[in-house]
Amino acid sequence: MHTDISIRMATEADAKEILEIYAPYITDTAVTFEYSIPSVAEFSQRIRDTLQMYPYIVALEDDRIVGYAYASAFKKRAAYNWAVETTVYLKQDCRGRGLGKKLYFALEEILKRQNIINLNACIAYTLDEDAHLDNTSTIFHEHLGYTKVAHFTKCGYKFGAWYDMIWMEKMLGEHPSNPDPVIPITELQVL
Repeated sequence: MHTDISIRMATEADAKEILEIYAPYITDTAVTFEYSIPSVAEFSQRIRDTLQMYPYIVALEDDRIVGYAYASAFKKRAAYNWAVETTVYLKQDCRGRGLGKKLYFALEEILKRQNIINLNACIAYTLDEDAHLDNTSTIFHEHLGYTKVAHFTKCGYKFGAWYDMIWMEKMLGEHPSNPDPVIPITELQVL
């Protein structure tokens, strides 16, 4: 039986616990194309940088972080302000329980309040699943309403193999001729 899951905004103090979730994806999978585990200080800086503009949230079960999700700039030029890249990671033994969906839906609600319209996900992809990569992330995003919009062939090399990368997108609303400005996360009361 699973206990209740709560979601809150991450803090820099969560860096060590969040990094413990992310590290196995670096060392054991091609889900991320990152090779080396960042230091806790570097990871804390990543959280700090994200929280200047976008949400970075964690899911808690029995007071331990079991997953996290965040948004980051899709591109840094002003015309892209209404588009973000979304990311979600779960503790390995917590996958398949609906936590990723719960995190992403919470993230989407915050992003809507920020006036974000386009969600973009950059996903490692393979035609031949192996011990380091299957296409679970693609299927997960499809179930949440994302559609594939780009496919890059053999652009990531890890564990002695070449992997593809795809981009998937989801729209949170219509694209008005005069969109409301994006509101920084620091100006919203959330969670």
